[in-house]
Amino acid sequence: MTVTPTLLAVFAHPDDEAFSVGGTLTHYARRGVRVQLACATRGEAGKITVPGMTVDDLGQQREQELREACRALEIPEPVFLDFHDSGRYERTRTNDPQALMNVNPLDVEVGLRALIAEVQPQVMVTFDPHGGYGHIDHLQIHRAAVAAFFSTGVLPYGGPQRLYYTALNVEAARGLSRMGENLDPEVYGVSDSTVAVQMDVSPYRENKKAALAAHGTQMGTQSRLGQMSQEEREEMERRMLSHEAFSIGGTRTPLVNWPLRGLFDGVPGCEGVDG
Repeated sequence: MTVTPTLLAVFAHPDDEAFSVGGTLTHYARRGVRVQLACATRGEAGKITVPGMTVDDLGQQREQELREACRALEIPEPVFLDFHDSGRYERTRTNDPQALMNVNPLDVEVGLRALIAEVQPQVMVTFDPHGGYGHIDHLQIHRAAVAAFFSTGVLPYGGPQRLYYTALNVEAARGLSRMGENLDPEVYGVSDSTVAVQMDVSPYRENKKAALAAHGTQMGTQSRLGQMSQEEREEMERRMLSHEAFSIGGTRTPLVNWPLRGLFDGVPGCEGVDG
């Protein structure tokens, strides 16, 4: 049976994909890999960062922004899992039963299991165990995606063979701290020896820039990016637009190299993808 190399990326909100995996998704799409992005929510509780902008339905607006971002990344339309954004700070939706913070992760896993059975990915990518910077929705999706990876090995096609986490090294985590996130870089970052795959995504800088720009409600002058100095922005772009890193979350196949040449390195039936 011919195997179609397939990558499933699982994240919580529109714009999560553009920061940490956008270049990697474009890279594999251009190499003929089937790329599917799953987004748990429509970002309904996000903050509009453009002064004076009013939006009647933020979830609908951000859904369209994500569709535009996917076009910029040269990947197919996203799949939405139809949960709600939990928000943060004064926007936290503690009373919304469909907000991810209030949903049983097993229920999220059920949706992901069905998607995995349909898409049949060999490779999955999701948040690291700290959810990047600790957002509750990121943590919920991490937990559900990990559970779905391990529980789908019984599928007839064999289930996904590799699970990867987006990985911030300590230097990158320090960069997030400078952007205003209250985190300890030596807790939220990982050692360089933990990184299994280091992707050079510099050829896709313009794709990533266009994907970020597509999330217009989130990229205004009141966003963290919009409030950076020119020096901070240049440093962020140097780091974020050129490299994307991944650590191993799980594998059903031997690791033939370390570090790996790419996400499909050593995955049966996908030998030519990272060759």
